[in-house]
Amino acid sequence: MNMDQDITNQLLQQESEEKQALALLLERYLSREDQLFVQKTQMGNTQSYLGSVTLEWLASRVHFALQLPLFRRKYDPKTNNIIRDSETVEELQQRPLDWSRQAHLAQYLAVLNNHKFPPILVVISQDWVNDPDAPEWDINNRAKVSVDEFLPLDKNDSIGLLNIGENYSIFALDGQHRLMGIQGLMELLKTGNLEVYNKVKKATGNPITLDDLIEEYDLDPIALQSLAKEKIGIEIIPAVIKGETYEEARRRVRSVFVHVNRMAISLSKGQLVLLNEDDGFAIVSRRLAITHPLLKDRDEKDWNSRVNWDSATIANKSTVLTTLQALQDMTEGYLEYKFPHWKSKDKKNLISLRPDDEEIEEGLYYLSKVFDGLANLPSYRQLEHGVKTYELRRFNHEKGGGEGNFLFRPVGQIALTQALGYLVFSENFDLETIINKLIYFDEIGGFSYMDTSQSMWYGILYDPMKKRIQVSGKKLASRLLIYLLGGVNDDLEKAEITRALAEARTIKDAATNEEKTIDFQGNFVNPKNVGLPNILVDS
Repeated sequence: MNMDQDITNQLLQQESEEKQALALLLERYLSREDQLFVQKTQMGNTQSYLGSVTLEWLASRVHFALQLPLFRRKYDPKTNNIIRDSETVEELQQRPLDWSRQAHLAQYLAVLNNHKFPPILVVISQDWVNDPDAPEWDINNRAKVSVDEFLPLDKNDSIGLLNIGENYSIFALDGQHRLMGIQGLMELLKTGNLEVYNKVKKATGNPITLDDLIEEYDLDPIALQSLAKEKIGIEIIPAVIKGETYEEARRRVRSVFVHVNRMAISLSKGQLVLLNEDDGFAIVSRRLAITHPLLKDRDEKDWNSRVNWDSATIANKSTVLTTLQALQDMTEGYLEYKFPHWKSKDKKNLISLRPDDEEIEEGLYYLSKVFDGLANLPSYRQLEHGVKTYELRRFNHEKGGGEGNFLFRPVGQIALTQALGYLVFSENFDLETIINKLIYFDEIGGFSYMDTSQSMWYGILYDPMKKRIQVSGKKLASRLLIYLLGGVNDDLEKAEITRALAEARTIKDAATNEEKTIDFQGNFVNPKNVGLPNILVDS
């Protein structure tokens, strides 16, 4: 037994010594800044190396793909984008860099504890690649060596050290906006400021300051500076492989560049709401969509067909009542007066953080209450009797005809909930009283036949010339609802609504090219004679 124990102890001692030797060996190699510990991979003809680097290293060493020499002739250094013309439009599939995203991405890394970026795909190159007279090219213009220098540490050549010294240039093929965000974070940490840009890298608004972030989100300055040493995954492919011509190498790299961006399908607005775990309005709207009876179809086989989860629009024959994107806008429109801190801090260009669970439950409670009330509107109650949403949504002139009902158009739904949120939370109106007024208004047809001149929404949410919904009228529609429900007492504001209403109902006569204003009886009148509808009174 003692002999067995001795053998076991010897084996354990040997294993421990081997681990220590390996650790010392790796430390000696990994302490060099010009080498990266990697694992070699192969997919198809594409060889690559997987490793990890600090955010600080990535920001300083990696360039944007369109700075590659093969694009440089058509490269705009101010925006880091390609100049699109007849020579480049057929070749480049990458979306232009959107610099308006940099500030949000940098803040995401700085503010959220659970931040995470996927690995970035890069190409590594050397100066000789773009020099046709370099000795690395043979007489047939084929590369004598690969551009990458890999030192294997195992017999299978699968793990080892990749040379990434200063004589190498590295460019991001996939993950350019992630690179942009990381560069923004490094700038913020080093200078204390980060410029906020529009899409084409023109400064707009106030810069973000480190002091603002620390104060707003109660951040630890020391922990913030440590972000520079955080590590991100990186996958590296060589610009030239041994035996390739320059053109073959260029074609291979560009093919990877195109394919990774074609495969990266953008999420729809609905999908973004569905996945968003930081926006309080998105979280509440999502939970309401799967719990409230008005938003669930009674057919068990299609229980969620009242909400379009992906698209921001509704097809002509669709049976949905609204879209998830519209539902988030409705949630924000109603709850922003109760929870203004849920919104991003626009004045300082700061992002919003996820509310605590108690506030989310409270928000869901308030939103459910208003939807309980809306479910009692006569138009919505028709759904209980089998009437299809498209029968109530479509305009009379559309194929199949319909009622053209305000309540079945997302823009109308958003305008209504914005008005209700203002009245309930800013003006302390009683929700039940408001709902009773809306029920009466619905009973007399106030929400129906938007495509007729008798409708209050004619010219506001319905464009009589183009015969379609007019989203630009949403703000006026909300103001008009606030007025109807008794929320406007200022004479100057009433006059402004009157003017805006008359202007919305003014169209240009195609025959005479004259502007004509239509009143609520369908007559052409002087704009001053349109007036305002009567305020709704308690029933």
